[in-house]
Amino acid sequence: MKKHQKHTNLSRRNNGIYAPNELSILGAKCSIISDIVHQVSESLSQYKLAYFDASHAKDVEENILSDFTFHHEGNLSITTSGPINKYVQRIQFSQFDYVFINGNHYAGEKQVILLDPEKEASINKRIDQITDVQFFVKLTDDIEPFSSLKEKFPNWEEIPQYGINDIIKITEHISKLVSEIIPSIKGLVLTGGKSTRMGQDKSQLEYHGKPQKEFVRDLLMSKEMEAFYSVRDFSTPLEMTSGNSEEIPDAFFNLGPFGGICSAFQKDPNSAWFVLATDLPFVNDELIELLLNKRNPAKVATAVIGKGKQFPEPLITIYEPKAYPVLLQYLAQGYSCPRKMLINSDVELVEVENDFIRNINTPEEYDAAKEELA
Repeated sequence: MKKHQKHTNLSRRNNGIYAPNELSILGAKCSIISDIVHQVSESLSQYKLAYFDASHAKDVEENILSDFTFHHEGNLSITTSGPINKYVQRIQFSQFDYVFINGNHYAGEKQVILLDPEKEASINKRIDQITDVQFFVKLTDDIEPFSSLKEKFPNWEEIPQYGINDIIKITEHISKLVSEIIPSIKGLVLTGGKSTRMGQDKSQLEYHGKPQKEFVRDLLMSKEMEAFYSVRDFSTPLEMTSGNSEEIPDAFFNLGPFGGICSAFQKDPNSAWFVLATDLPFVNDELIELLLNKRNPAKVATAVIGKGKQFPEPLITIYEPKAYPVLLQYLAQGYSCPRKMLINSDVELVEVENDFIRNINTPEEYDAAKEELA
């Protein structure tokens, strides 16, 4: 008998305990852990990093007033009150590529163990939280992993070990960990427009000997990415869209491209989505390749912008997984414009000639574009 499920079974973004990608560092004084994190972060400034620690202050009064202090160059200091809640932290850390955790206070999905002879009892106390050791850092030359670690990890000799002063090797190892979690890309062809001005379905128009939606999908798939059609089919139940169908029906109704993008993320929140509209017939292989080469996964998105233009083109854009919660936050404020999100977010912009990104919306523009392409 099939078990009754009360709530819709949604795909979830991969998360550790507190963040999509987290590394717990434990086994030495907190000051040593903090120093390592800050030294490593200096060499990984191309990524968005965070450090999750506990305050050592005693007898702290609850903040009646939450204090947000902005610096004119962009730094922000926040003083507020609230208990640790993994769901809240996942929202707070959703925009970070990697979160370092002081493992002396909080657990993390992956661990770095500092081998300090004075902290063996501390490691033994937390041995159940140690599940996926990435490497050891020796505070003395002759120290070995403690017996509890050897017992739990029989392959301990295969786990890399560095000295406390091997900051370059430690940084290189962590850099590799960060680079390994760069999301793969899937393609999304937007076909759900109403085509009011054109008078017929723009996705079915032919510029290159086949319906434009097929041409665009083939263009994306030629870059070895799985590609889907975004469609306005509201008749398909959400639970029926998780298979290998080439279509992703809108799960966010009447929101245009914004809803199509959010629906793609609802299907797969762990992939980046290369979004491409069907009314841009001058987009070619070279432009797709350019955007892929310029992709910056540390940003919310990588978007094209025409030369001399003020705003990016939201329908020729690679949206990273971290864009999904941002889009939903804009929706919660009553906005359904993907361009507004891009304008007000940390985005990588790729400047291109305006001819490549011309929209075709009327029969007259279609005839002219077809003749030009021919």
